[in-house]
Amino acid sequence: MILIINNHGQYNHRIHRTLRYLQIPSSLVPNTTPLDEIISMEPDGLILGGGPSLEMAGNCVEYIQKLDIPILGICLGHQLIAMAYGGEVATAEAESYAQIELEILDEDDIFRGLGPRMSVWASHKDEVKRLPEDFNVLATSSICEVEAMKHHERPVYGIQFHPEVHHTQDGHRVFENFHEVCENLQ
Repeated sequence: MILIINNHGQYNHRIHRTLRYLQIPSSLVPNTTPLDEIISMEPDGLILGGGPSLEMAGNCVEYIQKLDIPILGICLGHQLIAMAYGGEVATAEAESYAQIELEILDEDDIFRGLGPRMSVWASHKDEVKRLPEDFNVLATSSICEVEAMKHHERPVYGIQFHPEVHHTQDGHRVFENFHEVCENLQ
């Protein structure tokens, strides 16, 4: 089962619906759920959903730092991963909420079969400004240098865009690819 951490974003429930539609077992839980309770659920992976602000991120940084399972951060979740690993997040130069085109630099696991370009729906109020030391950039765009990233060794991924919305071309495949990562590590 994949746990979806609800960071109070408008699309957290849509992530859950998308996974149900894809027949990927999942559960949506509050970001204030204690770490020991998360561990007791024995998740195969964790999706950190989007949200309005870093201040409302609950226990997410603790989950990132202490859980040894695949993690996919979406929008705010992406930014929290960057911060937890020593990266920097700041207000975007080009704040937008619109369709953009990703340039996929490395298909790796989560973009397998989706490159070299992908049309996505992205929210850029805040963004990763400095990549954490142990991460590689997987995708970029004309308005954001770090649209997607992955830890060098661990299955920890961050994406600035929203794969759960209809406007993201083949977004469901990002979730299917992440689910495959989770299944391969069981």
